[in-house]
Amino acid sequence: MRLPLVPMMIVLLVNVVIDYYIWRVARGRCRSKVPSRIQLISASLIYLGLFVTICLPRRSGSDDTLAIVMWLLFGYFSVLVSKALFVIFDLLASLPRIFGRRRVRWISLAGGVLAVVAFLAMWWGALVNRFRIDVKEVTVEIAGLPQEFDGFTIAQFSDFHVGTYGGDTTYVSHVVDRINSLDTDLIVFTGDIVNRRTEELLPFVGPLSRLDAPYGVYSILGNHDYGDYSEWESPTAKQANMDEMYRLQKNMHWTLLLNEHEWLRRGNDSIALVGVENVGDPPFKIYGSLPQAYPTLSDDVTKILLSHNPAHWTDDIADNDSINVALTLSGHTHAMQIEVLGWSPAVFRYPTWGGLYSDSSHKSQLYVNIGLGAVGIPMRLGATPEITVLTLRRARTE
Repeated sequence: MRLPLVPMMIVLLVNVVIDYYIWRVARGRCRSKVPSRIQLISASLIYLGLFVTICLPRRSGSDDTLAIVMWLLFGYFSVLVSKALFVIFDLLASLPRIFGRRRVRWISLAGGVLAVVAFLAMWWGALVNRFRIDVKEVTVEIAGLPQEFDGFTIAQFSDFHVGTYGGDTTYVSHVVDRINSLDTDLIVFTGDIVNRRTEELLPFVGPLSRLDAPYGVYSILGNHDYGDYSEWESPTAKQANMDEMYRLQKNMHWTLLLNEHEWLRRGNDSIALVGVENVGDPPFKIYGSLPQAYPTLSDDVTKILLSHNPAHWTDDIADNDSINVALTLSGHTHAMQIEVLGWSPAVFRYPTWGGLYSDSSHKSQLYVNIGLGAVGIPMRLGATPEITVLTLRRARTE
């Protein structure tokens, strides 16, 4: 969890301006001094809490410490967003005063109501919605798909970040039961099983090992799975962390694809399931190599690629005549854990942030799963945790 200094200083400055404005409003519009004093005391306590949060170790701290930091930051921003909404509406209500007219009081009142609604919505997203699993059924038409694989089903899940749940296996067990109940041919996980360290996975090995499908469970690594968000006493210790990741996934009966591919055979037909290590955009490190995973990328074989970051598809695969990958399955974006009426702020970073996409030639497609877990803030406002059931179909044009 990164807290860049300059953005945090800007946020703090904005917060001070907002609190000063609210204090002036309370002092000027209320006969009693109690509201202004409550604003002053509560704001001071929030700043104190923010200072403590910033001082807590994040990269070297324990999982419990990281959880405390996450919840404290979420509490801080839930209050800040609510206050900011009120101030914006109150300023709009005060615009007529520039022309010598009275403030439009109902706009101020609406701002207060909206601030309360926003605060409650954020906490609903943290306490309720981030556990409400949404199973999305998607049909993907693929030109040249072998006949035997027409109707083949894949359950995709991604970005579990199990360290967020501490040692509580309740939600993870529920997810496993839900996936198994879908009775798909294949199960794939597209990266970010932990937040910082492999040891976060230990309490969940048992539940996750219950995942079962006729063609098995396959997985890849995401940017959080390499230990890059933690401090290590030596390169050897970091490598031991990775070795444990490999061992635990094997114990879970998952096939971890590390820049390699497996053949899926059905009747007399076959397709290639290709898995790369993390490939994406800065600042995320690149560990993957698609040519290493499948050297003859231009051949006519139907290939399903597991690649954590959708930027890999956007930058290297889409509209690339030398790469024939029918379908890429990714995660990573979380839809920034905010989705309202089909729109997410993730679009400003990733144009392919969630759902099914196709390149201009319709030769290659991408599906982005918005994940099951939460990282950074323990909230999903909209952006409901997703399990995807993909059904492969031969393109109708054939």
